[in-house]
Amino acid sequence: MDIEDLRIFAEVADAGGVSEAARRLGLAKSIVSRRLSRLESALGVELLTRSTRGASLTQAGATLKDHAARITADVDAARESVLPEGELRGRLKISAPLTFGPTHIAPVLAEMARRHPLLNLQCCYTDRFVDLVTEGYDCAIRVGHLPDSNLLAKRIGPLLAKLVASPDYVRAHGAPDKPEDIGDHEAVMQGTEAWRFVDGKKIITVRPRGRFKADNGTALASAAVAGLGLACLPDDFIDQHLASGALVSVMTRYPPPPAGAYLVRPSGLPPVRKIRALTQVLIEHWNDRDALAALPSAPHP
Repeated sequence: MDIEDLRIFAEVADAGGVSEAARRLGLAKSIVSRRLSRLESALGVELLTRSTRGASLTQAGATLKDHAARITADVDAARESVLPEGELRGRLKISAPLTFGPTHIAPVLAEMARRHPLLNLQCCYTDRFVDLVTEGYDCAIRVGHLPDSNLLAKRIGPLLAKLVASPDYVRAHGAPDKPEDIGDHEAVMQGTEAWRFVDGKKIITVRPRGRFKADNGTALASAAVAGLGLACLPDDFIDQHLASGALVSVMTRYPPPPAGAYLVRPSGLPPVRKIRALTQVLIEHWNDRDALAALPSAPHP
């Protein structure tokens, strides 16, 4: 069984079809089909069911999918350990948040692609927490406070947040003076999360309530601007609204504790060099971003 045939099958399984896999790999569709047929002959099983409407995995193909992804990832890691100074190559599949990824992560991935021309990068932007192992991801970018898990995490940089509301909401309902008052207010929120605030050396945890919920920070900021309730959001989602006056900071004596942006990856294997390289580029980007934000604003003419 040829490892490259297995790699092509893993790409077909991930892409959902031969045509899309061929496009991703930069190969002719006929070559991909021929390599798949060779793998099926070597295994003695049919991996895909072909029809005029496309191809779908057979039961054997579905079983092989996760094994193929792990085997090819192990081979890439072994190749990198043997040839530590060689060019980065192979596939790097990343999950990044939809509300943060296109603006903050996409430029980093573009820089990675520029630095490493033999590396194939695939990024899925979603606010859903993907299962890295079963869905075949090498790593993910996650922001905020990480829940306990068996994933390994590397902090990329800090992330600050504020509690905000629209001026109309404050005029109509007032603003909380202390964290315990938040229960008397409407909130816009992701789901059933807890909000945390700093009181000296203590962390106070409260559970807000509200009728508007979304898994997207931009949507929550828009809801807060519309006066639907308090919002506790990272600065990147609200700075523009604060500058325009559409939102105001409230309860500033009790700020949310600093959070962070993290690269997470499955445990059990040493980080392959391409993940280490991505981590370094992300940290560079975050440092440059923070340094730029710290510069004083130019005076208006």
